[in-house]
Amino acid sequence: MSSQPPASQPQASVSGRHGSPHQGLHDHSAQGQSLEGALQQAGFYPRLVADVVADALDGRDCVAHLVHLETHFDRAEVRRHITVLVLTEDMLVITHVDDQQLDEAGEQIVAQVSTESVPVTQIRSVVLSYVYAQPQDYKPSDPVRELTLSIAWSGGQRLDMGPASCGDPQCEADHGYSGTIAQEDIVLRISAEADGLQAVQDAKLFARALRAVNTGSTAPAPHGVSTLPPRPRTGVFGNRLSRGHQR
Repeated sequence: MSSQPPASQPQASVSGRHGSPHQGLHDHSAQGQSLEGALQQAGFYPRLVADVVADALDGRDCVAHLVHLETHFDRAEVRRHITVLVLTEDMLVITHVDDQQLDEAGEQIVAQVSTESVPVTQIRSVVLSYVYAQPQDYKPSDPVRELTLSIAWSGGQRLDMGPASCGDPQCEADHGYSGTIAQEDIVLRISAEADGLQAVQDAKLFARALRAVNTGSTAPAPHGVSTLPPRPRTGVFGNRLSRGHQR
């Protein structure tokens, strides 16, 4: 795909106005790759995911994006799911697509799709956690080996608890429970070993753009034509994405 932005063309939306249904997906963000190109590279039902994301964007232009494909093993099955974060000038659009096999032969498959649109003014925090290898030998040129991006907007909290102890291995007394409370709505873990160094860098750039828009500082300007007037969209996931995508 060409690295140059496409020529201006009429905006599109689900209301039936003429124009490309994937208008915002062709915009090149700070990562240098179009959103549609990132979806094609991920290879997880790219046409379906592109249509869902384009519908959720409502004609808005993409300022930055993060496409995260995860693969995990469930006994003898290999399961994959994709999370797409798209930042516009006023919204954070989250799309998650999962698939499920209904029969043993694998002939009947359904895709489960969730979308949520969050005004950037409602985002409470953007947290980045870094992992570096061999910190005693750190040099400025050393890449981040792992990055965890946490975004909170609804005030939801995660509680991790476990039995408390006093440090005495011979003690059998009941010390109750101890735990930690983390505020989060979505957590994505990107590893250089699993996803590549470029994926980690892309996550850092996305977080930087999100912080810029959220705090009102100068954010990367999107390519292409001007955006449509905002049309509020409100969606709520049955289960927060952070619950299943930390590991």
